Amino acid sequence: MIRLATLALVALGGAAVAAPAAERFSVVSNGEVVGYVAAATEGATTTIDYYVDNNGRGPKHRETIALDRNGFPVAWNIEGTSLMGGPVEESFRYADGRARWKSQADEGEVAADEPPLYVANDGSPWAAGLYARVLRGTPAGTMPVLPGGSLSLEAVRELELGEGEAAVRVTVYRLGGVDLAPELVMLDADDRLFATFGATSLVVREGYEALGPSILALGRELQGEHARKLAAELAHRFDVPLRIENVRVFDPESGKTGPPATVLVEGERIAQVLAADAPAAGGEVVIDGEGGTLVPGLHDMHSHSSLRSGLFYLAAGVTAVRDMGNRNDFLGDLMRRIEAGEVAGPRITPAGFIEGRSEHSARHGFVIESLDEGLDAVRWYAERGYWQIKIYNSMNPDWVDELAAEAHRLGLGVTGHVPAFTTPDAMIAAGYDEIAHINQLMLGWLLAPHEDTRTPLRLTGMARAADLDLRSDKVRRTVALMRERGIAQDTTAVILERLMLSRAGTVAPGDRAYLDHMPIGYQRYRKRSFVDIPDEQTDRQYREAFRRILDTIALLYEQGITLLPGTDDGTGFTVHRELELYVEAGLAPAEVLRIATLGTEEYLGRADSLGSIEPGKLADFFLVAGDPTADIRAIRRPRLVVKGGVVYFPNEIYAALDIRPFTDPPPLRRPAEVAP
Repeated sequence: MIRLATLALVALGGAAVAAPAAERFSVVSNGEVVGYVAAATEGATTTIDYYVDNNGRGPKHRETIALDRNGFPVAWNIEGTSLMGGPVEESFRYADGRARWKSQADEGEVAADEPPLYVANDGSPWAAGLYARVLRGTPAGTMPVLPGGSLSLEAVRELELGEGEAAVRVTVYRLGGVDLAPELVMLDADDRLFATFGATSLVVREGYEALGPSILALGRELQGEHARKLAAELAHRFDVPLRIENVRVFDPESGKTGPPATVLVEGERIAQVLAADAPAAGGEVVIDGEGGTLVPGLHDMHSHSSLRSGLFYLAAGVTAVRDMGNRNDFLGDLMRRIEAGEVAGPRITPAGFIEGRSEHSARHGFVIESLDEGLDAVRWYAERGYWQIKIYNSMNPDWVDELAAEAHRLGLGVTGHVPAFTTPDAMIAAGYDEIAHINQLMLGWLLAPHEDTRTPLRLTGMARAADLDLRSDKVRRTVALMRERGIAQDTTAVILERLMLSRAGTVAPGDRAYLDHMPIGYQRYRKRSFVDIPDEQTDRQYREAFRRILDTIALLYEQGITLLPGTDDGTGFTVHRELELYVEAGLAPAEVLRIATLGTEEYLGRADSLGSIEPGKLADFFLVAGDPTADIRAIRRPRLVVKGGVVYFPNEIYAALDIRPFTDPPPLRRPAEVAP
């Protein structure tokens, strides 16, 4: 039986905050308004309209919330569509000592003497203000919630925004326990929501959009402080050699796991790989691998880096990523911070994002309106050491050949989506070196020339792959062109699995191994449908279509096309699943591990210093208990991760991220504990 103490909102002497009759907020992305939150309150009931259209995607729904006098929801209805257009229908009720809820993710009923705090599965940003007001009235700033877990609230800053009559006094809170990352929430002096924000995302009270840059700067500052604190606590640096005993080393060149061995690390590099019985020199930190396997660090070749993603990646054994689109100022600063050891994260190879201007434009990098602007963007990226450029959906296809030629002249590669109203074959002819996302490749075989891939069709249209014949002339022609031109394929199959196989109330195959360890909001988010499945035929079509994606991966591999495993995510868990999908496509686990380690470093031109565990190379590797060449799923449970000689214990990282750890660390002995 759930029992929560009656809330007394401190500022208002036990009465819930009376919301104004009408509140409006702007949803801002990359400096542009892409949506709104409109809340109208009458008595104890607030009706909220939430609308976002960003890069053709975004939630669009209406919610109605009734609060009791203490600010707890007693009724909550949400109806509309989700990020990718899937239907949303959610309800919560508290009456007669019973709390009942139903959403895409789950449903349940519990007894409760008083209304519990319900965390919505599809709530709008307005809900963050509600949670913060409730938690602000608790002595410890924490509270158990339905349908599980707990939320926490920490005050981190007080300040005044705006000037003159428009000035607003606000308190910034860090709200944790809903999702993978804490949310920053601003409440004004009346405890009303003013903004929710991070380093790049912002929902702000209408009329204050001009404060967006300063609020986002504050978000970067606060998140940076938190990231530095975590990095200092979680990174283990030793001023003596590190000796890892009783391990087997996976060699990606041979595809085999060797006999028991000892690996010695000095500074940031591997000094020696020794026989298991090699005598210790003394004065070393010694880690007992307990018979496990050391694997070179994994890669995510399609990431969008954040301060938070760095720790997730390291905990998963991912020591290198390629960033495929970001805020340019943020990414450069993040790379500098990681290289300096100020924050924790993998090695980042940057791709410079270039998008064309349209009503569907993505808000990353440069959004251009002319070829000259695009050429200037290419030169900007080249001057700053980017590895390649990435073209996106709204780009004018007629400009790509000149953009690609300029990129190649300056030593940059060219990757990207296939812009709307053109084909992969045309973009390869125009100068692409690789295709980003396997759906972007396959849509060239599935869609008619007039169909607009700037919309969610670029994802939902993949259902047509169920009837795709991979022996057809159109498929053979494209694959032959890729082979002839040496075109690589960045796959991101895992993100398509999440979309195409998502079913309300169930856990998708790729999430089953870890999801119950995660914060409740994220668990529920992953137990939902992102596509409309009106009948069994549609269900079968999506499932068969995803099988064609795996068949396409197998075909590309058989034809010698370079595969680049990526995720379009930032948790590390999806890197593991991407590699599992390669195995499901028919590749051997050892070959998949080679692709994800040495193979990607060969592609990036760094195989002389990374990608395998050899003397002289940088010490980037992780320890697992089993043998991933026998069962690829063994990579899901790293016990130890080393990046550049710095040691991380995944159990410590996950505990700091409000995630239930998956493993125990291996035994460690410092020099004073080692005998003589």
